[in-house]
Amino acid sequence: MIAKTEEDINGLKEIGKIVASIRDELVQRAIPGITTKELDDLAGVLLEKAGAISAPKGEYDFPGYTCISVNEEVAHGIPGSRVIQEGDLVNIDVSGSKNGYFADTGISIVVGEGKEELKKICDVAKKAFEAGLKKVKPGSKKSGLGKAVFQTARENGLTVIKNLTGHGIGRSIHEAPDHIYNYNDTWDDELLKEGMVIAFEPFISTLEEEVFQKDDGWTYVTGKSFVAQYEHTIIVTKTGPIIITL
Repeated sequence: MIAKTEEDINGLKEIGKIVASIRDELVQRAIPGITTKELDDLAGVLLEKAGAISAPKGEYDFPGYTCISVNEEVAHGIPGSRVIQEGDLVNIDVSGSKNGYFADTGISIVVGEGKEELKKICDVAKKAFEAGLKKVKPGSKKSGLGKAVFQTARENGLTVIKNLTGHGIGRSIHEAPDHIYNYNDTWDDELLKEGMVIAFEPFISTLEEEVFQKDDGWTYVTGKSFVAQYEHTIIVTKTGPIIITL
């Protein structure tokens, strides 16, 4: 969407704050011994308390309030009986809506004392986001974000997932622009516009550059790589990007 009014800005900020607070609560609760469903059930309670609706459940009938992915799972992990262990790489992705406005945020963390390799990809995902964020301004090419992400990955001896992308958001969970790549691809390039709302989400990988979908019809996994994501919802403005999911 293009946020044009104060009502738009305030509505986006409200749902952004809600999903960010739930993300942070789930990160704090992601300790050894808890199941992914227990985390998701908590998210459901918090969404209801805030008067918000789970975007994946509400829009796509996803079997969970949030997407929680562990280790080989990269995105759209279905919450269930899987028990989180010490050293696991866990991705928590929370998106929701309230009063017709949507926001989306996600972060990958290492639970407890994990391998340095896993901590590194989480750190690089955040650095890649920050590098791309510098390109977020009206009139800039959308591909500049992906170029910055890919360069950051390469500088750290890593690569990116190319078939998972960022996207437009605002009045629905997925809208134009359809893709914000994590590498420099200009085939559907366009210029960022004042008021444009985007979900920018670098996926940093240790080796593989593509994910594939499991038979459950939802979960994206890799064969032999670990992947970290870092995602925020952003409003593009001439005075600088507004991150509504901090």
